[in-house]
Amino acid sequence: MKTGRSFSHLYREAGVISPGHFSTGSVAIVGRPNVGKSALFNRLAGERISVVHSQPGTTRDFIVAICYLGQFPFRIVDTGGIGAERGSDFSAKTTTASETAMQEAELLLFVTDAQTGIVPLDEELSKRLRATVGQPSILVVNKIDHERQESMLADFASLGFEFCIGVSAIHGRGIAALVLCIDRLLSGKTKQVTQWKNVPRVAIVGRPNVGKSSLINAILDENRMIVSEVPGTTRDAVDITCTCHGAHYTLCDTAGIRHPSKGRASIEAFSIMRSINTIERADICLLALDAQLGVTSQDKKIAGLVQKASKAVIILLNKWDLVKPQRWQQKFLHELTKETRRNLFFISFAPVITLSAKTREHIQRIFPTIQKISQHGAHRVGTGELNRLLQEALRRHPPVYRNNKRLKVYYSTQVRSELHHPFSAPRFLLFVNDPRLLASSYRSYLIGQIRKHLGLPGLPIELLLRGKEAKD
Repeated sequence: MKTGRSFSHLYREAGVISPGHFSTGSVAIVGRPNVGKSALFNRLAGERISVVHSQPGTTRDFIVAICYLGQFPFRIVDTGGIGAERGSDFSAKTTTASETAMQEAELLLFVTDAQTGIVPLDEELSKRLRATVGQPSILVVNKIDHERQESMLADFASLGFEFCIGVSAIHGRGIAALVLCIDRLLSGKTKQVTQWKNVPRVAIVGRPNVGKSSLINAILDENRMIVSEVPGTTRDAVDITCTCHGAHYTLCDTAGIRHPSKGRASIEAFSIMRSINTIERADICLLALDAQLGVTSQDKKIAGLVQKASKAVIILLNKWDLVKPQRWQQKFLHELTKETRRNLFFISFAPVITLSAKTREHIQRIFPTIQKISQHGAHRVGTGELNRLLQEALRRHPPVYRNNKRLKVYYSTQVRSELHHPFSAPRFLLFVNDPRLLASSYRSYLIGQIRKHLGLPGLPIELLLRGKEAKD
C-alpha cells in the first residue's frame, strides 16, 4: 500500500505549501468505529468540529485541529474508524487515510470503549500498532463516566500498552491527565506552533459529488480527503491551513449540501448545518459545479446561501476535461461561462474558472484569482469619485416617481466593513430623502453602475440608505 505523500508535500504549480510549524507534534486519534474518537477530538480541540453520532463510520475524512490545553500546542488528527463498513470501498479508503495519519504522527491515541469492553477488532488493531508503528502510544479507555468505573481499566491491560488512561470525552473526565501524558511524551519533539490569526477562510462549497474533495487534493497534491463516486462522502467540514505565494489561507471542504433523506436524516442534517455554518464563517467561497451537468436547481440553492451570507465567491466549473471540445475551445468556454452566469445571475459578479481536479488543468488559477479579489476588496474609493459616478448614474437613468415623490441622493461614501478584511462586501452609505423610495430594481441598477466603474470582481456590494430631510 502506497502512502508516501506527506502533509508537507507541495503542489508546486499552484504555489501552495503546508505550514512548516505543523511538521511535528502531531497526535493521531485512532481506533475502531464508534468508540468516541470524534468526541475526544472535539474535547481536545475545544469546539464541535467532528460529527459525533452513534452510527459507525461517521468520520470519513481525517480532520485536523490544534490543541492548546497543555504546556505547548500540538496538532490533533481525528481519523476515520478503521474497519468501518467492512468490505466496502469506503472502509478501504478510510483505513488508508487513517494509516497515512498514523505514519505521520509523533504520538498515537488508541481509543477503546469501556462500555463494550475489548472486542476482537481492538485486539487486532493493538497488534497492528505494536508491529508496524514505531511511535509511542497511549491507550485511551473512553466512556469512564464515573469514578466507580475506573476498575474497568484493568480489563484493558491485556492489550499491552505502557500508558493507559481512562477518560470520558463527553463529560471531560480524565482529559487533564491525558493532556499531561501527551505533554510528557511529546516533550522535546514538538516545535513551536505559530498561531495564525485572522487567516482568510476559503470554503469549497457545492452539492455532493461535484469534486470538492478532489479539488483540495489537487491543490495540496496529497491523498488526504477520501474521494469516491458515491455522493456525500465528506460528512465533516474539514479545515486545512496552507500558504500560497506568501499569503496564509485556511481551506475548508464542506459536506455536500442537499436535503436529508429519511433514513439518515439526523447525521445528514447535522452535516448540512455544519456546511451552512462554514459558509457563514468563510471569508470567500469557492462554488464548485459540475461542468458536465451545468447549473442544477441544487447549485442555485447553494449559490443562494452564499449570496444571502454576502460572501465573496468564485465559481469553479470542475470536470472541464470531460466537456472541452477538441476545436473551438475558446468559443465553447465563452458560451459555457455565459450560460453559467445567466443561470446564476444573482452572483454574476463571481469570476468563473474552468478546471479539472483530475488532470489539475487550470488549478493554478484559483489562488491568483483569490488574491485579485483581495486586492480589489482592500481598495477604498474616494468620496468624490463615488459621488460623481452615482450622480451621473442618476442623471442618465433617473428613478421613477413613487406617490408623487422621487428618490434623491444627497451624498454617498464608502464605509468600513464590520469584519475589516479585504474579502468583506464593500459597503456604500447613501444619504437620501426617503429610503422607501428606492425600488429593488433601481438598487440593482445603482450596484451595477458602481461595479461597472470600480470592478470589484467576486465581491458582493451592499448599499446602505440613511434618510435625510430635503433642503429646499
